[in-house]
Amino acid sequence: MTQYNITLNEETVRELFLNGSEGVMKGLLEQVLNQLLNSRAEDKCNAKLYEQTEERIDYRNGVRERSFFTRLGKIALEVPRLRTQSVVDGLFEKYKRSEQAIITGVAEMVVKGVSTRKVNAVADALFGSGISKSQASRMCEVLDPVVEEFRSRPLDKWYPFGVVDAIYLKAREGDRVISKALYIAIGVKANGHREVLGFMMSEKETKTAYLEFFKSLKKRGLERFDLVTSDDHDGLREAIKESFLGASWQRCQTHFTKNMRDNTPKKMWEEVKILLHDVYYAPDKESAKKRADETVRVLSEKAPKAAELLEESFDDITAVFSLPHKYRKKMRTSNGIERLNEEVRRRERSLRIFPSDESVMRIIGTVLLEQSEAWKTDRVYLDMAEYMEHIKKEKTPTSLMQAESGEFRKKEAADIYVGDEEVA
Repeated sequence: MTQYNITLNEETVRELFLNGSEGVMKGLLEQVLNQLLNSRAEDKCNAKLYEQTEERIDYRNGVRERSFFTRLGKIALEVPRLRTQSVVDGLFEKYKRSEQAIITGVAEMVVKGVSTRKVNAVADALFGSGISKSQASRMCEVLDPVVEEFRSRPLDKWYPFGVVDAIYLKAREGDRVISKALYIAIGVKANGHREVLGFMMSEKETKTAYLEFFKSLKKRGLERFDLVTSDDHDGLREAIKESFLGASWQRCQTHFTKNMRDNTPKKMWEEVKILLHDVYYAPDKESAKKRADETVRVLSEKAPKAAELLEESFDDITAVFSLPHKYRKKMRTSNGIERLNEEVRRRERSLRIFPSDESVMRIIGTVLLEQSEAWKTDRVYLDMAEYMEHIKKEKTPTSLMQAESGEFRKKEAADIYVGDEEVA
């Protein structure tokens, strides 16, 4: 084993014996490691610094500053650079593994919604120096390949049900902070499990952007939905109709109730809520139509705008009546994706403003990936056996072909069970 002579000056030794504080120990360690690196450089060059000798086999090329995290805190190293060799040469391999673990840990804290202030405090306690928002964001770059693989994975050709929504997040763009729309789509597979199909950032929530989003999903294999639930954004509604011909569109009843309330005198809110509830939970569409007509009659005098809105929107808010009864409750609203949005919002609250669009995609993408993976092993969202029998009776063209082609097997229908009902 190679031995090195380390030189300590009298002042350092005196401080060590008299004080013995962590600061002195850190300074001592810094001196020792820098002398060690210098000695290794001399060994590899077979000559001391500036020494001219025929035995020299390499030459120095300045130094490279490097931070090194230890239990005593961060210390500064000056690593000699050689023209043809490396001074480090495996010396910091263990450190590299520790550094990777630190980076992964910081990334996980950020994704889990830990505030940057708390992450900074943890880093300061561990390493003697904190990290900024931009540093935390850069550390999260280790997530990029995983998120990109998730975003580009192949999709099934057919998802019986889909839910689409957009939320707004703030991200820096140069010197400005801009509000960006994040589109998210989830689907219910033929085996009854949910899946995050994809997500995309855009400057605004427009029909063109939604068409682009759906085009990206179709490039990955998606061909058809039977029913898509969303709010009544004009661009989204039109993009769904153009991108997925033959799919029914269900206007979210929760959003519609809020729209009705906005057009109703405050003293009538509770009454309108009860009347709409009767429409939503009617046994069939014919009964729902009768109840809606009665509601329109009640509102026509005191809330004419609300009455007109209900009359115009009846078919859109009752599209779920084309489904068997057991599927209506979960597909009549976009509440399923709203819960997912809450997970996204929880991460957003810890950051408030994302450093860049890329940071949104990697951090929120990881959140969506984790949720999608959890759904795979979670309880089945919907038992699809009855639905498969329903589409065979209805003879829905594409759905029937795929149901009979083996994409949904009878064994799967026998093995699955229904999760708890959602409360909308």
